[in-house]
Order: sequence, then C-alpha cells, then structure tokens
Amino acid sequence: MKIRAFLVLCAIGLAPVALSYGVVPAVSLDVLFGITVDSTNLANIMRAIMGLYFGMIVIWLWGAFSRSMAGPALVSCAVFMLGLAAGRTLSFALDGMPHWLLVVYTVIEVVLGTIAILLYRIHISTGAERCVPVEHPQSAHVDRLGNPPAQP
Repeated sequence: MKIRAFLVLCAIGLAPVALSYGVVPAVSLDVLFGITVDSTNLANIMRAIMGLYFGMIVIWLWGAFSRSMAGPALVSCAVFMLGLAAGRTLSFALDGMPHWLLVVYTVIEVVLGTIAILLYRIHISTGAERCVPVEHPQSAHVDRLGNPPAQP
C-alpha cells in the first residue's frame, strides 16, 4: 500500500508541473520564472518535456495499480527524480542560483528519488520481483521448490 500511495502522490504532484511547462508555455513560464517563450522551437521543447512528464505519470500509475509494474515504476521514479536533481545541481554550480521554486523542486526531487529507492529495496526484499513458476502436469508431484514429495 505504501508503494501505491507513493507512486500516486508522485503522479499527482508531477501533473501540474507538466501542464505548466507545456499547455501554454509562453504564459506559464513567464508568470512562474520570467522566461520569455518567443520561438516555436522553445515552445516545442517545452511541450516535449510535458509529454515526457506525462509518460512518467503513466508508468507510475501503472506501477501503482499493477504489482508486476511496481518495481519498474519505482526505478523509473528514482531515475527521473534524481536525474532532474543532478541536472539542477549542476546548473547551480555552473549558472548560479535560479528562481526559488526551482530550488524547492530540487529538494523535493532528491527526497522523492531517495524514497523511491528505499521502497524499491523493500519491494524486492519481499520477493515481489521473483518469478512465480507455472506448474505443469509433469511437475504436479513436487513442492514449490521443485523437490519430490518425501517417501514414507
């Protein structure tokens, strides 16, 4: 249940960011960050980022409601969040401090990426990622580890 709640929270949290980047980037980016979107190329890049974000949301929601996809969803969440945080941190070092909201995003991304890793480790330690063998008629007389029944 923790994994489901976490992945749904990440998906819900990312949706407004995706929309703000791509629906009307000339308006939202100017209001939020003072960025002027004055070319088709920049608008296209921002809408592509919105599409990427919604793609991640789909994977996370899939993982939230499908046990077999929970592991991949957690891994993708960790890579996504920590990758964004790493890029932002590099920008802090090379470009200086950005708008305060982008600093907040960085902190949130580090926290959520770390939580995703911890939940993934719990997920795999419970055996959720192990394949469950399919029983075949020939193997009906073995236990779940493949051992024959004990002889009397």
